[in-house]
Amino acid sequence: MGAKGYMGKVMWVDLTNGTIKREDVPDEVYRKFLSGYGLGAKMLFDRINPGIDPLGPENILGFCSGLLTGVGSVFTGRFEVVAKSPLTGGWGDANCGGDLSPAIKKAGVDAIFFTGISPKPVYLVVDGDKAELKDAARVWGKDAVETEELIRKQLGDDKAKFKLATIGPAGEKKALIAGISNDRGRYAARSGLGAVMGSKKLKALAVKGEQKIEGANPEAIKTLTKEFQKGLKSADFLGKVLSSRIVNIAGIMTRVSPLATAQPGTLWCQILKKFGTAGITAMSSESGDSPVKNWGGSGHHDFPLARASKIGDDAAIKYQVKKYGCYSCPISCGGICEVKEGPYPLSETHKPEYETLCAFGAMCLVDDLQAIYKLNDLCNRGGVDTISCGAVCAFAIECVENGILTKQDVGGLDLGWGKAEALIKLTEMIIARQGIGDVLADGVKRAAKKIGKGAENFAMHAGGQELPMHDPKLDPGYGLAYEVEPTPGRHTIASGTWQELMLVHRYSKDADKVKQMKSHKERLSPRGKAKNQAVNSKVLQLANGSGVCLFGLGCGPKFPLYEYLNAAAGWSLDEDQFLLIGERIETLRHAFNVREGITRKDMKMQGRASGNPPLPRGPHKGVTLDMDTMAKEFYQEFGWDFESGKPSKERLEKLGLDEVIKEFYG
Repeated sequence: MGAKGYMGKVMWVDLTNGTIKREDVPDEVYRKFLSGYGLGAKMLFDRINPGIDPLGPENILGFCSGLLTGVGSVFTGRFEVVAKSPLTGGWGDANCGGDLSPAIKKAGVDAIFFTGISPKPVYLVVDGDKAELKDAARVWGKDAVETEELIRKQLGDDKAKFKLATIGPAGEKKALIAGISNDRGRYAARSGLGAVMGSKKLKALAVKGEQKIEGANPEAIKTLTKEFQKGLKSADFLGKVLSSRIVNIAGIMTRVSPLATAQPGTLWCQILKKFGTAGITAMSSESGDSPVKNWGGSGHHDFPLARASKIGDDAAIKYQVKKYGCYSCPISCGGICEVKEGPYPLSETHKPEYETLCAFGAMCLVDDLQAIYKLNDLCNRGGVDTISCGAVCAFAIECVENGILTKQDVGGLDLGWGKAEALIKLTEMIIARQGIGDVLADGVKRAAKKIGKGAENFAMHAGGQELPMHDPKLDPGYGLAYEVEPTPGRHTIASGTWQELMLVHRYSKDADKVKQMKSHKERLSPRGKAKNQAVNSKVLQLANGSGVCLFGLGCGPKFPLYEYLNAAAGWSLDEDQFLLIGERIETLRHAFNVREGITRKDMKMQGRASGNPPLPRGPHKGVTLDMDTMAKEFYQEFGWDFESGKPSKERLEKLGLDEVIKEFYG
């Protein structure tokens, strides 16, 4: 087989009977869907029957590497976990960096899929051509980080050649906000896929191999990488003057300026290099990007810069002892940290991301950074999504504040805004499924239904998935993605912000050129956003089929996505053909939901997120978004019926999705 970037095989593990096999995948599948979650969508759509229990044996759990991983490209070390989501009831995926993606390919496959349920806890070991299931009795019940350490000892892996994915106690207990850990705390966090892994009694997978990964044209890849990295470094002079003060002033200017200004990718790159995503924490609280006080407050009033600065930028990297970069990352926005003093000492932990700092910070009004470090470490070890965990904590606080939950209901905890110690105890209860934690562990939608008494008014979600830490009343594109993407409540696909950072018109001649400045009326208008949002989404489908990090697309120079794919796979596809692949992947994931009976109305955000009712003060005072108009235009871009969600037959024929035509049209 000639070099083409992908390995041309997948592995199937039947946990019920313990059999393991490798299956050839035709080149045409990669040409149509790439790998990553494009390959995952194809496998799951073809092999999962609608209506199956996401926590039952019929569900398929897949770990999918990227087509560009390992070929010499940069920003291409991410993997996708896929399954039917127990949290939303539809298509589920979770994206993660770390170091697992290249290991999967070096073992000779592009993805590993699990079916059935093991009769006892097990973990999978893949060592090149060899694969076997091992008894996980000794690690069942251990946290995700300790599990990784113990399995390495059992395998005699003192040089850490095996790359692992693990779940913590929350996944074992099938908490629907559970995620999957890699490299001691990088997370495939969303969609509740840690619960799927736990339901299958699969504690971990450990993978290594020596097979060479090579693109069809390695010299072209080398040249592309060299030129792109040169562009990345061209703005490094900004990093020398970048400070917390400058970033915070940007937040103030965003709040008070009569015009909305586009965000430059070069500045974003330098923020990531210096602070990581923690660098936008205070800025976002001030600008109105961050949801505050469970989406009911205003950062400027309830979590102002004096407080937000305690948990972001310079403060957040105070405990960083070394930078951390995922595989093939040229900027290393992560960090390994130690907290030696205070009530919550930590010997080694990953630096909290912005989403975590906001979820427990602005959302719960906690400005105790050491407490948030502790909460982050608890979630990483316990195995829960920090976005969802922070959201359910904020939900519980507001339920207590409004008399819906009593102190007795919450186990005697003194729950309230800004009370960090109580939040730590509540998070421990969620991970252990103890008391009220058992209710909250399945997310705000289900918790509100169980609690009743109007609790649904404080359950902030879209389609069952807790909302990310970006308020669509500042950037309506985020709200559009939360409601129309096949994985609802997702901030890493498309938005006005990402279109600015990417300069999305560089990826499609049909896209409107990104404006560097616009009025707030234009920013909030529901019309005219769908075209660029659709292009943004299609490009991200390609990225998620290739193992590409979103940050690589928005760091200044144009990421050579199409050129990389052609050089890796030996193709000669043009822009339109690549965008058609992106649309095909998006439509197949969407069709998975339609087949499950999920329609547009099932994906809508809780009203407060879109300004219904509008906030009484702050930068979003009086703002209510017209989400239906935006969603209708987006559906039209993809040829989806607005009521049923069903793609038109003509559009499916253009995409070559015969499997979907057969499903919907016979």
